[in-house]
Amino acid sequence: MGRIERLRSTVQVNITGRVARVTVEEWFRNNGPVMDEGMYHFPLPGEAVFSSYSLWQGDQELRGEAMDATQARSIYEAIVRQKKDPALIELAGQGLIRARVFPINPGETRKITLKYTQLLDRAGDAWRFRYLGDRNRQSAPRSFRLLVDSAARFGDPFSPTHQVQVSRHDNQLEVTLSGSDNASANAGDFELLLPLARGLIGLSLLPHHPVGEDGYFMLLLAPGSATDAAAVRRDLVAVIDVSGSMSGEKIEQAKSALVQLLGSLREGDRFRLVAFSGGVRRYAQEWTAATADARRDATAWIRGLQAEGGTNIAGALSEAFTESPAEQSLGVVVFLTDGQASTGETDPEHIVERAEQSRGRFRVFAFGVGDDVNTYLLDRLSERARGATEYVRPGENIERAIGSLSGKIASPVLTDVALTAGAGVELYDVQPTSLPDLFAGDEMVVFGRYRGVGSGEWSVTVRGRRNGHQEEFSSRVADRGNDDARYIEQLWASRKAGALSREIRLHGQTRETMDALKQLALRYGILTEYTSYLVQEPTIALRQQAENGVMRAPAAAPVDQAGSSSVQRAERQREMADAAQLQEVVVAAEADKARFDELRRARSGINPTQRVGGRLFILRDSTWTDLSHGDSLRVVSIAPYSEAYFAVLKALPDLRAVAALEPGVLVAGRRASIKIGTGGKTQLNPGELERLVREFRG
Repeated sequence: MGRIERLRSTVQVNITGRVARVTVEEWFRNNGPVMDEGMYHFPLPGEAVFSSYSLWQGDQELRGEAMDATQARSIYEAIVRQKKDPALIELAGQGLIRARVFPINPGETRKITLKYTQLLDRAGDAWRFRYLGDRNRQSAPRSFRLLVDSAARFGDPFSPTHQVQVSRHDNQLEVTLSGSDNASANAGDFELLLPLARGLIGLSLLPHHPVGEDGYFMLLLAPGSATDAAAVRRDLVAVIDVSGSMSGEKIEQAKSALVQLLGSLREGDRFRLVAFSGGVRRYAQEWTAATADARRDATAWIRGLQAEGGTNIAGALSEAFTESPAEQSLGVVVFLTDGQASTGETDPEHIVERAEQSRGRFRVFAFGVGDDVNTYLLDRLSERARGATEYVRPGENIERAIGSLSGKIASPVLTDVALTAGAGVELYDVQPTSLPDLFAGDEMVVFGRYRGVGSGEWSVTVRGRRNGHQEEFSSRVADRGNDDARYIEQLWASRKAGALSREIRLHGQTRETMDALKQLALRYGILTEYTSYLVQEPTIALRQQAENGVMRAPAAAPVDQAGSSSVQRAERQREMADAAQLQEVVVAAEADKARFDELRRARSGINPTQRVGGRLFILRDSTWTDLSHGDSLRVVSIAPYSEAYFAVLKALPDLRAVAALEPGVLVAGRRASIKIGTGGKTQLNPGELERLVREFRG
């Protein structure tokens, strides 16, 4: 950072239920004689949903809103050339944010604030909070304070990374770092485990129903421990790539990983082993019972494998699915490769189609080793198979990655999981769309939308197979709005954005999918590769309109299927199933009329945005337009402060906040939109009002 010094940082964490809200404040000072730029890297955990970014001008906080990424960068570049006051946050790598603050004048101190929300990991019988440490060469003093609601639900917190002080008061836990003035107390990543009190296993449902729209929900299901899991039989097929590119350390790690996988099997389980290069070979024609003698013999077979030849992926998959799992068994295929198909069928689409036709009831867990794997093929392979793909990057340990899976599938607890709602209630846009199997120590976190609640209460039931028998878990909750749970909207939108991004990569780009992703991101403030955050003073009004009032079309979706960039994209889009990915954030401060005029002349198509009442509005033709509005919706215009205006607000009280937007506002409903501005109706007869409310609510 040159002469820019990062003075200090403060971290405040508030944990309610399973959700942590994190606020980070950073102070920068220019110790040099000339104007300079401050820069630092801030890592986000994989499950973080970016909330807001602010630049402080004295006591004034300037906050951002989501907008088109290309347009936001254009503004930033234009401001920098004028040596004005922007700040930029951009994605510097997977989960890594690069923050830039420019300019910082000699002797000046500037503060930035970053806020995000994250779901806590499940670690055995505890919840785990992670705060990723400083990624800069320059460290700075850090104060840390964490507050946990409902302290009675937890045992004594423990940190494996730092010394902590814990206090309890008014059913609240407070955790601070011990010796926070010492550099050693601030170094590295901070991890905290919150042990769950006994008896908390079960189903938790948290709804949030904003006025005037369908509801959102977050569901957590902890299926229990491994005590009953031993009765579940497993039929395991391990498929290993032994082509020439696997030679050396990779093949030795892979063989050790397979031996470890075999060691996780119990009496009653069965296995098959398949090795492939240019051809395909197997340990045995049919299933082998997992006896001690059989595992010993199979281990010797694995140890004797040598790396040579090409890569016949199609043949390996065909062999893997030859023998179906038993009716009451959990069928699992573990597929490991470090390359692309070079022998036999080589077309990825044909390989995937044939595999899907013959897969049957197998779950597929794929491991791509290195950067030369075909991410399209592996992700498509596991997409519908209740499995997952994990990428082992160069230098990472294969044995550790597969060992984690072997520990997981050792204790299947609930399989074939399905989710339903009570009578009259419809669940839709559930994320993930295909619910995973649950294993001992797992906790399923599901987000979705719901509608059709009429009685003020509704229920959700989770069904699955446990020890060969059908089981179900149910929970009934009150239907209500909850401002403290608005984060559920963003977390749901983050999951859906990840699913849309993955669909684009795997199935191709369509205008409908691209529009859905961008509108979703703008509506909920989700940061993707197509949206950014722009902060500017309220007096700025960029009035030139985007072409046809629509954001600029994004770049085409990536088509590369292999290579480092493809693997990084695959990992990032998998993370987006649990997190919003940060791309760019722009903060513009100390703007004046002359600067606005210069920007207006320099750049076209940039419209200011603001979020009110959970909706995102963009200024178009002197009207704040709800981004959810479509041209096909009927529009009813109402004159402000007229008899019709007050009648509508009485019938639709959730519009009071947005109605205050000036000079005019257009807010979208389900089958009709309402525009409040000059020239609108001053009166509505009872029939008109009833129809409008009915169409707006849908």
